[in-house]
Amino acid sequence: MSDNILEMNHITKEFSGVKALDDVNLKVKRGEIHALCGENGAGKSTLMNVLSGIYPFGTYSGDIVYNGEIVKNHSIKDSEKKGIVIIHQELALSPYLSIAENVFMGNEQTTMRGVIDWTQTHNRAQEMLEKVGLDNENLDAPINSLGVGKQQLIEIAKALAKKVDLLILDEPTAALNDEESAQLLEIMLKLKEQGITCIIISHKLNEISYVADSITVIRDGKTIETLEKGKDDFSEDRIIKGMVGRELTNRYPERTDCPIGDVVMEVKDWNVYHPEDANRQMLKNINIKVRAGEVVGLAGLMGAGRTELAMSLFGREYGQKITGEIYMHGKPVKIKSVKDAIKNKIAYTSEDRKTYGLILINDIKWNMTLAALRDFFSKNGVANTNEEVLAAEKYKKLINVKANSINQTVGSLSGGNQQKVVLAKWMMTEPDVLILDEPTRGIDVGAKYEIYCAINDLAKAGKAVIVISSEMPEIIGTCDRTYVLNEGQIAGELSKEELSQEKIMKCIMQHNSKKGA
Repeated sequence: MSDNILEMNHITKEFSGVKALDDVNLKVKRGEIHALCGENGAGKSTLMNVLSGIYPFGTYSGDIVYNGEIVKNHSIKDSEKKGIVIIHQELALSPYLSIAENVFMGNEQTTMRGVIDWTQTHNRAQEMLEKVGLDNENLDAPINSLGVGKQQLIEIAKALAKKVDLLILDEPTAALNDEESAQLLEIMLKLKEQGITCIIISHKLNEISYVADSITVIRDGKTIETLEKGKDDFSEDRIIKGMVGRELTNRYPERTDCPIGDVVMEVKDWNVYHPEDANRQMLKNINIKVRAGEVVGLAGLMGAGRTELAMSLFGREYGQKITGEIYMHGKPVKIKSVKDAIKNKIAYTSEDRKTYGLILINDIKWNMTLAALRDFFSKNGVANTNEEVLAAEKYKKLINVKANSINQTVGSLSGGNQQKVVLAKWMMTEPDVLILDEPTRGIDVGAKYEIYCAINDLAKAGKAVIVISSEMPEIIGTCDRTYVLNEGQIAGELSKEELSQEKIMKCIMQHNSKKGA
């Protein structure tokens, strides 16, 4: 038998006459961790959907050779029977079912009479959880009681229960913090020791360099090259060159000719309590200010209160018993709803673009103009469609949204282009303050660069920009000044010159010491 567990030969897949995959070739060795890299929309997920039967045989051209035989998967069940299991970026778990029920969802453990055998379900679920380091979890706990990191591991346990030989992970660490990501990568290495082959799609190049044995780069639906560890250059810069087709010497574009002006927004003594627990204080005496032309970062560990702060400021969308004051251009303002926030020229892009940022079944134009429709594109309650079209076309070109037209459904766009649509939506409201929560989560380096350029353009236009990011290099590369949050309080404030990963962590550690004293 060939040393390759999988060969995908001359795969071509079209959508409405547009080639998403154009003569793609992929070879994966048995027992290795193989990474797929490429910009958003390059065709990585499409290729894996072809392999797993989501796009069935007959909807593409080319051959899939698995374990030495040509396979024709007509559904995801066909591929799973052969030991090919895919874990998507959006987890396929039922939030109200228990951990044990989720591990065997669609793969129920039944008796000869077709009745679920709960004893076997629990025993085997415990075995699967031990394999992913979750042996101390309560099997009867509902999935929604777990964090995203543990839910991702439950998905892997679910795949292992199906006797997987080839495990495909699509952006498995996109929503995880550093500690959870490291745990997941170590589990992948353990699975490799057990003889399981893995294909990983990820934009986190440092993780790929660490865990992968081979990397195949896809660009514009075509296979560019395959790099092998120990033989080829595995550096992040080398991978980026293959992805974008050029050297990307500076990942953070320099912001020049951008004078910092007067204070646009100031927040004083801001206190917020948990939305479901009136005795649990989430934010305590927060004081921040941001000036015109300034990009201010909010740094901190997961759970520090950054998103809670942003959402509570943006129309009190988070929390209860909120006290404190917001000043815009030196004058106090009352903001009790999202409508009030927009009226006072404050905009917020959520970290979860698919749930809170976009209406995925609607088109680009509809999504882009939604927040500005009342004040900019309608009169007496009647929308001016011509103005909507002109504005959408303008912003599509301005921030380089890669789509066939502004009438394309947003749900069909890649993650990076969806993020650009969200950004355009709020830019159209002409805000004075724009709060960007994880603006580059789950998107590739090329799209990130374009988002950073858009941030610079906003600052040059005199806007005040707040960036929340879990990636410390992103905070360091984009921000003029940074507030460090820890356990709902400001732990420190760092200037551009002071800013480093070490200084951010020092602020957090010193704040913990003060609280413990």
